[in-house]
Amino acid sequence: MDIRFLGQSCFELSGGGATVLVDPFLSGNPKAAVGRDDVSPGVILLTHGHADHLGDTVDIARRTGAPVLAVVELAAEIADDLVGDHQVFDPNLGGTVKFDWGWVKLVPAWHSGTTPRGTVHPPAGLVIHYDGRTVYHLGDTALFSDLQLVARRGDPIDVALMCIGGHYTMDRLDAVEAANLVGARQVIPCHYDTFPPIETDAQAFKADVERATASEVVVLTPGQSHTA
Repeated sequence: MDIRFLGQSCFELSGGGATVLVDPFLSGNPKAAVGRDDVSPGVILLTHGHADHLGDTVDIARRTGAPVLAVVELAAEIADDLVGDHQVFDPNLGGTVKFDWGWVKLVPAWHSGTTPRGTVHPPAGLVIHYDGRTVYHLGDTALFSDLQLVARRGDPIDVALMCIGGHYTMDRLDAVEAANLVGARQVIPCHYDTFPPIETDAQAFKADVERATASEVVVLTPGQSHTA
């Protein structure tokens, strides 16, 4: 499985079936590695509908025909925008959707959720089982103790995609404890350095996590890939 970091919280998973694109905030993202016309996903997954996560979802879905998965209230807004027979999956927290290549489960994230158009919805983390591996995208979250429950469902986390920028989410210090709770084999930090309020030291995060836990931290710059 190849994991490509595209900036902010956007990742692309490939190599194990359909290409999976998460939180495609590309247009207007000063750190984006690619433009919205440079990706051709087989499915788009969303943690929540803030502008820096919803991003180019509708435009990419219209161009490629990729189905979209989002929590039910957000999915309804997207389905209205896409119209026709475009496939939009609408689980709620705790729900699982199966695909030919694996499955996606929505789990809680401690954050807020309102789209630019005003649709209020609960934010989510995404547990993605892809190519025999389990990836946990924490979404935008504060530190909370239930993060430890995700790996207890019987699927140890191979890779955690974890926000560390602070201000709008947990900072790199809280994220060290989050890494301890999640217990992933590897952690890839995200949601940092895109804008001044979320600038932080990813290398210090790496050193702190590897000193305090058994997880390996892989720091990617936008555009870089990691094989897991």
